[in-house]
Amino acid sequence: MNNDVEKSDATNGASVYAPVSHWDIAVLGGGPGGYTAAFRAADLGRSVVMIDSRPTLGGVCLNVGCIPSKALLHAAKVVTEAQEMAEYGLPFGYAAPDINALRNWKQSVVERLTGGLGLLARKRGVTVLQGVGRLSGPNTLAVVGPDGESSISFDQCIIAVGSEPVTLPIMPPDDPRIMDSTSALELSEVPKRLLVLGAGIIGLEMATVYDALGSDVEIVEMQDQIMPGADKDIVKPLKDRISQRYRAVRLRTRVTAVDAQKKTINVSFVDGDGTESSQHFDRILVSVGRRPNGGKICAETAGLDVSTDGFIPVSSDLRTNLPHIFAIGDVVGQPMLAHKAVHEGKIAAEVACGHKAHFDAAAIPSVAYTDPEVAWVGLNEDQAKARGLKVATGVFPWAASGRAQSIGRPEGLTKLIFDTADDRLVGAAIVGLNAGELIAEATLAIEMGATATDIGRTIHAHPTLSETVNLAAEMFEGTITDLIPQRRHPK
Repeated sequence: MNNDVEKSDATNGASVYAPVSHWDIAVLGGGPGGYTAAFRAADLGRSVVMIDSRPTLGGVCLNVGCIPSKALLHAAKVVTEAQEMAEYGLPFGYAAPDINALRNWKQSVVERLTGGLGLLARKRGVTVLQGVGRLSGPNTLAVVGPDGESSISFDQCIIAVGSEPVTLPIMPPDDPRIMDSTSALELSEVPKRLLVLGAGIIGLEMATVYDALGSDVEIVEMQDQIMPGADKDIVKPLKDRISQRYRAVRLRTRVTAVDAQKKTINVSFVDGDGTESSQHFDRILVSVGRRPNGGKICAETAGLDVSTDGFIPVSSDLRTNLPHIFAIGDVVGQPMLAHKAVHEGKIAAEVACGHKAHFDAAAIPSVAYTDPEVAWVGLNEDQAKARGLKVATGVFPWAASGRAQSIGRPEGLTKLIFDTADDRLVGAAIVGLNAGELIAEATLAIEMGATATDIGRTIHAHPTLSETVNLAAEMFEGTITDLIPQRRHPK
């Protein structure tokens, strides 16, 4: 084995570019799935090189996605809570946000975490190369970096190249006022009027941030609900809240024209009834989904199968059609979530190192860090019925929660879905403050095969929001005393 890489002392973990010969495992992509796979393979004794186009590890999630957005969402939460405390006799007054300071703080969070990943890479002996990597053969990668081009050969490869935002041809090209999720996080300004095109998780999260910072927000969604695909019962409290805060939430509406003028952007709409209208905005955030990057790695040169839409098919042990090449994360399919990629990365690394492992998660949670948060895991009622399951729900409204009332956020709801054949939990959905934290209990319960009695008779601290999970199980069983129990499902 010959590894001719001069390693750097830089805290971001990127190496000085130099020719590289051969490695046991090459990891293409430095996001959560990629660095997890690289670190696990190194821990198992393999020589590992990781290639990523960014100068710092962490991929989209850490650099321009999950982490910076959550930092800004925390700031938004502080702002809105301070505003709402005036109703309870604690007026804090209003001060215009210091956008530069906020942006710098957000970036400092990112830099602390990326620096930590660089340190972990060095301590494990993982070599990190900055550059765009593409397959040049079944066992080789061509890497084009800031200092030139190099070729890498490998015994095994783990592809973790992620996804990118979907763009719309109707949008004016090269206009900085047209933002995607990455440019929205740059926080170059707080527009007076902002149009969010797409009411999915990312669009709604960024709407939460800009609304709190002072933008007049309008949302447009082609489908008939916000957060399409999520449980309608669960998204309703969020829809009710943002309908009061935002200028408008337009459902069953599409954009027909965008006219970028010098001072404003004029947008034309048509709704589901065929009614046409137009409005002007200062900025537009386009958030209509993401597409996988499988089509960008020259897969054909290695004989690697990639679907027409950019996904790479894999088996349960994450192998592609080429047994020595693995794929993980967004590029292998839905859900496109960092925490799924992390677990896939560990599985791929272990299989590549000779261990027997498979990715067989019973439940993968999803969270929208909106205000209120929305989280769900497992099957919804329609999905359960499509599988032939007979299900019933236990629903606990947070209006009956002492904790929710005491913090002034009683709009939440906890909903559990049980298979009536054996009372096992098969799905859950929660809307409300910290729903993203609360969903973990339901995820574990599904993985462990817990029943309604298991959950209902587990003592939860009082008063907490977590006890709403306990109380929803009691509601299903008909044993609840905090409310009049719903009718017990037939056995």
